Amino acid sequence: MRFEALLSIFRAMHPDVAKLVEAGRIPQPVGERLSQLAPGNFCVHKSFGAGKVVDWDLPGKKVTIDFEKSTGQVMELQFAFQKTEWIPADDFRAVKIEQVEELRTLVKSDPLKLLVHLLESHGGSLSADGLEKELSGAVIPAAAYKKWWDSAKKTLKESRLAVIPGKRTEPIVLRTGDRSPAQALVADFEAARDIKGMIRALEAIAADIGAFESDTDSLKRLLNDIDEGAKKAARVQLGQALQLVAARDEVIGSSKSIELNDNAVRLSDLLLSSDVTRLADEAGALPSSRQRAVYEAFPSAFGDEWVSKMVQVFDRVGARGVTEIARILSERDAMPALVNHLRSAIARRALGPDALIWVCRERKSASMEIFSADVGASVLNLLENDHLADGPRKTSRLQSLLGDDKTLLTDLVGIMDVNEARNFGRRLLDCPVFAELEKKSLMARIIKARPETVELVNGQNAGKRPEEPLLVSWESLEKKKAELDDIIRNKIPQNLNDIKIARSYGDLRENFEYKSAKDLEKYLAHRRNALDKEIHLARGTDFKGSDAKAVNIGTVVTMTDASGTEITMTVLGAWDSIPETNTEVPMSPEDTAHAASIGDPLARFHVWFEEAKVREANDPNAVALATVDSSGQPSVRMVLLKEADARGFVFYTNIESR
Repeated sequence: MRFEALLSIFRAMHPDVAKLVEAGRIPQPVGERLSQLAPGNFCVHKSFGAGKVVDWDLPGKKVTIDFEKSTGQVMELQFAFQKTEWIPADDFRAVKIEQVEELRTLVKSDPLKLLVHLLESHGGSLSADGLEKELSGAVIPAAAYKKWWDSAKKTLKESRLAVIPGKRTEPIVLRTGDRSPAQALVADFEAARDIKGMIRALEAIAADIGAFESDTDSLKRLLNDIDEGAKKAARVQLGQALQLVAARDEVIGSSKSIELNDNAVRLSDLLLSSDVTRLADEAGALPSSRQRAVYEAFPSAFGDEWVSKMVQVFDRVGARGVTEIARILSERDAMPALVNHLRSAIARRALGPDALIWVCRERKSASMEIFSADVGASVLNLLENDHLADGPRKTSRLQSLLGDDKTLLTDLVGIMDVNEARNFGRRLLDCPVFAELEKKSLMARIIKARPETVELVNGQNAGKRPEEPLLVSWESLEKKKAELDDIIRNKIPQNLNDIKIARSYGDLRENFEYKSAKDLEKYLAHRRNALDKEIHLARGTDFKGSDAKAVNIGTVVTMTDASGTEITMTVLGAWDSIPETNTEVPMSPEDTAHAASIGDPLARFHVWFEEAKVREANDPNAVALATVDSSGQPSVRMVLLKEADARGFVFYTNIESR
């Protein structure tokens, strides 16, 4: 018996491979797999598609395969082992290689046989997208495929040989065995291991409700079993429980012979059992058709309060939800409540991005009453807050809307007065969310609608002093360039990799590694821009030939304070300050003008203050000040300076001090 079994195995192998196995040079499983790659056999590759093995070189460990997408492909045997899968000669994909004309004949003469053959070759199930990938172009002309598939799908559905889902991405499943279509559908539901599987089975039943015309009893028993599953799921998976009950209602709506029992769980029962916040979060994740079914159950669930309850969830249900809720409120003449809610939320800058998008899109119809200057302020406010917040962005669609909707900004500034339009344009220019090119594009639309805002662009550079070059030592300039090069070549790529790794850790809201990496990303971008600007302004020098008649770069200055103590300082480049050796940066013209009063701290402060204004500091009035003793060591804590006048310095403390 053992000899016969071995003989059967060797017969299944290629003769050359069987010799290797018999000699003990390769294991039997390897021999079996190797025989599948013998010339004349068929295989399938994820990228190249189906193929036929045309030649192999066992000593050289190579195999040549004619694939659909790559003929004469030479592959290493080990690579072919890993990347290809054997298929029998009667597989649809193998037939498509050598007998494609027969398949093209079936396209017209027997499309049902063609589809069954294709589904069987893929294990009994294949999505509509996968089916199109196999047929369109190779078997059926691409231009004629859609028309052919619409007709063939109808034939396949009427034959009840397969379950055709409502969604294109879900698989078409071939029915097998002796069970009737109705029995097979019920069996699929009973075999479902979770709520999602039950929902898919109910969708298949609703799509093929005609199969139950003569077998309504099994369907009634199935629907009765749903109640228990919905009650259990509602405690921890409210969204799936809502979907399950909605899918059951679709089945009942498709059937003319089944009615819902009085004691059955309804959508209104599930709504009443949940608080509004949880309900909004769960319902917002449902498909549009299911969301509509849920919102239509609000009147039954909440009675006279249904409008206020629906308005409460409007801001939280996502893009699909806001559209469905607005449609239902409009159909039932309840829009005034939504308008009042939106007007209040916009005034408080409390409206979410999806609701704001709806307001902008419906500005000429449903939201006309509330489309005002406050909407523009709310949009920019939301974009800025989201930009500064940690975690993934929530306003990308809102930002895209400003660019994609060519008339949105035109309509928005058109209802503003002059001051409102200028303020809106100014805020948009200052908004850190938009890139420079995007700002210019958006401002062009605003200026076209309101020409008086052109001064915002023309006046951006007005009044600014031209930036003076920075005189620095060659050594410090090279250090800056090296720092910039290190940021570009090493730190930024490493930071991008750190962000990618941090994303894989899970929830970004509680992900310290992600937040830390994003903070570093902002710092590196800021530092890179600053270095670019500084290096552009820098002018290297060796400090030779300085005019010693006045305080200039490259001079040594000796100063005497009120006590007669001399201090010697060397004035070098802008980046060469070394306090330990009394090496200072160059003095500005204002410093030179006040050199005689260098010992007066108030005079020194006013010089610094003027420099801050010239350099356009974010807030030149916000100055932190610390005093030092004669040796240069801090003598008091650092304090925040409020102002400086004839009285002296005024600090932010509970008393005024000088």
